[in-house]
Amino acid sequence: MRALSGASLTVVMLALLATGCSQIATLQAAKAFKAANQAYQQQDFKKAAELYEEALHAKPDLATAYFFLGNSYDQQYRPGRRGEEANDALLTKAVEYYQKAADALGQSPNPDEKKVGKLALEYLVAAYGVEKLNDPAKAEPVVQQMIRLAPGETENYFALAKIYEDAGVYDEAERMLQAAQQVRPNDPAVYMQLAGFYQRQTDFDKQIDALNQRAKVEPNNPEAFFTISTYYWDNAMRNALLTEADKRVQVERGLEAVNMSLKIKSDYMEALVYKGLLLRVQATLEKDAGVQQRLLKEATELRDQAEEIKKKRQGGGAA
Repeated sequence: MRALSGASLTVVMLALLATGCSQIATLQAAKAFKAANQAYQQQDFKKAAELYEEALHAKPDLATAYFFLGNSYDQQYRPGRRGEEANDALLTKAVEYYQKAADALGQSPNPDEKKVGKLALEYLVAAYGVEKLNDPAKAEPVVQQMIRLAPGETENYFALAKIYEDAGVYDEAERMLQAAQQVRPNDPAVYMQLAGFYQRQTDFDKQIDALNQRAKVEPNNPEAFFTISTYYWDNAMRNALLTEADKRVQVERGLEAVNMSLKIKSDYMEALVYKGLLLRVQATLEKDAGVQQRLLKEATELRDQAEEIKKKRQGGGAA
């Protein structure tokens, strides 16, 4: 066998050396990563951050370590000390490593790695939130990226809607929630998000419309109809702008909803209570004393019925 030339021998030796160094680096990274995970589980986030840094120094392509490194810095941040240079620097580092984790793992063919990449984006959005960096302009493109990666996940639309709502861009917030509705038209959570948004916007008609749409996709859920009745009662009681005729309509619609709830579940204690409350409001709108007394009597009977159910439940729990 012919001996290698000096140049060839140098190439081989360098290759062997690189392989050996790579193996040593891998072992060092694995050791540091394991120790970092132990420190992380023990909530020693300062030590964990140091060890994750060590692992990444030895093996920079250990992508999952970026997420845990970012979170280790994030966990050390204290919102009450915002403005202190050392404290704010922790959040800056957290953002940096969350972004690296998202970039490295977001499109990974490995489902577990992809899940960590998605988590990194979620934590990145939280870091830009009002309780931390309070930078919605930077959070916006992150959530938009999440929507592009998973267009069927409504939680991302909800998150972007919240960013817009917190920033006072209400039209865009509504548009995002409506986009979520288009993606998942049969998801009750979408309509609850819309209802909550319209409640905060004091748009009662749109709030009720969203709740009614929720009930349509959950026709056998007594809680869906019960929820509608509670908002009709609240509006009838607290909205000083309602005329007597308007208030009567509110009560009637509330009773329709609560009766649907009780038709599905006759021993629904909370629905019995609210039916009684609606009847009491209705009684205040009646001029006939006999009708008033009948409504109040029925309301009292419903209250007593609800109390009996409550006692039975408590007795069953004690038993």
